[in-house]
Amino acid sequence: MAYQLLQIVALLTVVTLGGAIRKATGACSSDDLEGLMGFKNGIQMDTSGRLAKWVGRSCCEWEGIVCDNATTRVTQIHLPGLIEKDLFQTQMVGQLSPSITLLTSLEILDLGGLVGLSGTIPQTIGLQMPKLQKLYLYGNNFTGPVPESIGDLPNLQELALHENRISGSIPSSLGSFRNLKRLMLYSNQISGTIPLTLGNLTNLVELDVHDNALMGHIPNSIGQMQALEKLDLSSNMLSGSIPSSLTNLTAISVLYMDTNYLVGTIPFPSRSGEMPYLGFLRLHNNHLSGDIPPSFGYLVSLQRVLLSNNKLEGALPSSLGNLHSLTQLYLSGNSLSGQIPKSIGRLSQLIMLNISNNLIEWPLPQEMSSLQNLQALDISFNPLNLSSIPPWLTSLSSLSRIYLAGCGIKGQIPDFLQTTQSPIQELDLSVNLLSGPIPSWIGSLSQLYLLNLSRNSLDSHIPDALKNLPDLGVLDLHSNKLTGSITGVFDTEQGNSGGSLTYIDLSDNNFSSGVEAIGVGGQLNIQYLNLSHNLLKGTLPSSLGRLNSIHSLDLSFNELASNLPEVLEKLTLLERLKLQSNHFSGNIPSGFLKLRKLKELDLSDNVLEGEIPEGKPLIDFPGSTYSGNKGLCGKPLSPCKLRGL
Repeated sequence: MAYQLLQIVALLTVVTLGGAIRKATGACSSDDLEGLMGFKNGIQMDTSGRLAKWVGRSCCEWEGIVCDNATTRVTQIHLPGLIEKDLFQTQMVGQLSPSITLLTSLEILDLGGLVGLSGTIPQTIGLQMPKLQKLYLYGNNFTGPVPESIGDLPNLQELALHENRISGSIPSSLGSFRNLKRLMLYSNQISGTIPLTLGNLTNLVELDVHDNALMGHIPNSIGQMQALEKLDLSSNMLSGSIPSSLTNLTAISVLYMDTNYLVGTIPFPSRSGEMPYLGFLRLHNNHLSGDIPPSFGYLVSLQRVLLSNNKLEGALPSSLGNLHSLTQLYLSGNSLSGQIPKSIGRLSQLIMLNISNNLIEWPLPQEMSSLQNLQALDISFNPLNLSSIPPWLTSLSSLSRIYLAGCGIKGQIPDFLQTTQSPIQELDLSVNLLSGPIPSWIGSLSQLYLLNLSRNSLDSHIPDALKNLPDLGVLDLHSNKLTGSITGVFDTEQGNSGGSLTYIDLSDNNFSSGVEAIGVGGQLNIQYLNLSHNLLKGTLPSSLGRLNSIHSLDLSFNELASNLPEVLEKLTLLERLKLQSNHFSGNIPSGFLKLRKLKELDLSDNVLEGEIPEGKPLIDFPGSTYSGNKGLCGKPLSPCKLRGL
């Protein structure tokens, strides 16, 4: 009843205001002028300066306004945040005035990407603006629901409300559109279920509602949307099974349903010829079960497939070899078993193959050596028991990222890895049974960015040649039997300003020296540094204060001595500081109170003394943070004794 009353009031408004139509002059209809000035008055700041030029009554000459030459009624408003001709991002701060609905002849309203524009979408927008064809209110700060009246816009072709803070449910009235081509509601706070009525949108080309809080099942009616080319339901809380009616979407090319709670099997395709244009499929991060159906090979247009992190099982179907256009295949985090089929060698366009964290068994088919476009291979954490790295890897002319963690590889790191046809950029051989030294030829991999040799039995020292890696960003050697000095990791001047290394983990080894090199050389962009559980001796250098990008510093379980350096107070981005089980002495510097972002602190089991500096964040940590220091007192430990008593 309330909604019907709203319709009557809105209709009367349209009739009343309709008498102000003027001939083709510069002057506006009084209705339009009032609506535009109401909009302008709702804006407190406009960084583009466009609204400042809105003066006088000739609104058809204002920037961003288009009028009908015959009627002088405003038909288009173009005030997007991004001014394309200058590639200039602007901003309007204020609220969208309901007076915008006075522009009853408006066909296009574009206020997208203004960031600071807030308020709610006027509830009568669908009743007072019957000619609206395109409504762009995306990328702002709107709240409240999508108005039910929007379903009364018979000519609407595009509705873009994405990237706001819109809440409530999707109105079932949206299913009444007959001309709608694009419906964009993603990145909001929309909840409830997907209305069955959306299946009536038979001309819809794109439906994108990802990154909301939608629940319930995906309705079978979606299969009626014959024109649909892109469907994105990802990053919601959808449950139930994937409807088999999706096989009716003969035009679909992009199908994203990842990051939900979907269960059951993959129901498509059921036969050859279904979904012939499907090129991009994302079903990862769900609870899908069963096998990858042999019919999957009928999806001959597939280019990118993500099925990772489900409960899929069984063998990989040999029909995967029919997907000749496939460039990326992600199957990690399932329970797929058996051997990789020989037909995989027919995927000549394949660039990325990730089958990690499954139950895939030896042997790897020799046919994989035909994948000459393959750039990244990840078969980590499968019961392959490789014993050795397959030599044919070096024949893959494009391979630059190699992930073979947890594959049972034994012996020394093979020398043939230095002769790969494409320069190695990422090499992960962690969690294997490797022994012997880290080869010096590692320093010849001039484009290496990531090196992970952790959790092996490597011994000897870090080779000096490591200094020759100008792009090395991640170095993980933890849990080996390495000895000697860590100096070489820090003392090199790099071409990049502040050095390339951001992540260093040398923990759980037998290193004994080199802490004095931290912050001395060119590596100053380190964000994560873990040297714990070694035999490091000496004192912390003042140069440690140069690491002003560091977030996590762990030097625990070593034999470091001396006072805690005052320069630690300069590390204001620190969130994690672990110095326990060393021989640090003296007082805790009062400068530690400047470490406002600190979330984890452990100074236990040292020989610190004196009063703990009072204030945040130090008083927020439990007593265990400071335990094992017999001379410490003050909150959160017991109070300090007064002198002379």
